[in-house]
Amino acid sequence: MRLTARPLAALCVLCALALGACGDTVQDQPIPHNILEGLIAAPFPVYWLGGSFQGMAITEATHDPGGAYSLQYGDCLAGGQGACLPRLRVVTSPDNSFLPGGDAPRRATSVRGIAALLAQAGETIEIPTGGVVVGIYATDPRLAGAAAQTIVPIN
Repeated sequence: MRLTARPLAALCVLCALALGACGDTVQDQPIPHNILEGLIAAPFPVYWLGGSFQGMAITEATHDPGGAYSLQYGDCLAGGQGACLPRLRVVTSPDNSFLPGGDAPRRATSVRGIAALLAQAGETIEIPTGGVVVGIYATDPRLAGAAAQTIVPIN
């Protein structure tokens, strides 16, 4: 069977559209150096997992008005603009007297010899240490536990 130019062109366009639909339409952008420099220059320890962790690169780094620094690893699994559920987020808050979660059920544990709290069936780990609280928020308890064993201050 011999295809003429018009059906062949249409077939090529359909193939390109099908292949384009399979790709990740959100392109990860590198974190600007001034954001990472801000983490290093913070007046308190800011915890991170390195430039990438278990194959997930840092996809967002923010400093909120309350002083906390947040590092997102990996792309959003759910949500969209303004609401993102990443596989992993590490938040360092400068006030270690406040533990997020309110009255949510938690259980005490030890992470690398430091008292910590587990919540959300182990998907959330709060570690008050060194004048800060490090919050690890993951979509899997094993991922949260691995992150808790790996975190180090960037500064």
